[in-house]
Amino acid sequence: MSLSWSDWLHMVLHFLSLSLITFGGVVAAAPDMHRYFVDQQHWLSDPQFNSSITLAQIAPGPNVLFVAILGWTLGVQAGGGMQAGPIAWAWGVLAAFLCLLGILGPSGCLTLLVNRWGTRYQDKLAVRAFKAGMAPLLIALMFSTGWLLLPPIQADAQHASGLLLTAASVVMMWKTRIHVLWMLSFGALLGLLGWV
Repeated sequence: MSLSWSDWLHMVLHFLSLSLITFGGVVAAAPDMHRYFVDQQHWLSDPQFNSSITLAQIAPGPNVLFVAILGWTLGVQAGGGMQAGPIAWAWGVLAAFLCLLGILGPSGCLTLLVNRWGTRYQDKLAVRAFKAGMAPLLIALMFSTGWLLLPPIQADAQHASGLLLTAASVVMMWKTRIHVLWMLSFGALLGLLGWV
């Protein structure tokens, strides 16, 4: 797969614009990234996209790491694949940098400005209304990301116990006061025992 300079520019511009609407963190924008990379441009496959998010979630560090992994995967492919060696790796590093720059640049600047505004006018009705109005939007964006990642797992019958554990955890977090770390520990124990 080869990408032209206009493809790279279009990708950066897409991430720059996407950066300004990523309320709730970068993971909330994953459905649009999927639409762009997988459905529209056909640069990545579903498994490559889902693996990027999964790898970023299990690795220590911020959630935005998956954007760098998406860029790395795209860059390595554009450079001729892993077998191409250092040239492909250089393309991977460049693409990871461009994706991170695009997704973090505008939102980082906007976050600084809004944070200063919100701190200065925290008692104003408009600020409180903004915060209250954003909560349902953030929940919906996070739900859409989960919905995007669910079909490959649903299709695999061996993940049924994991889906049941996830549903039970959601209900327990909603209806009880059990701390989430206890639920994570219980899930880890079930994983160690091979039940999930």
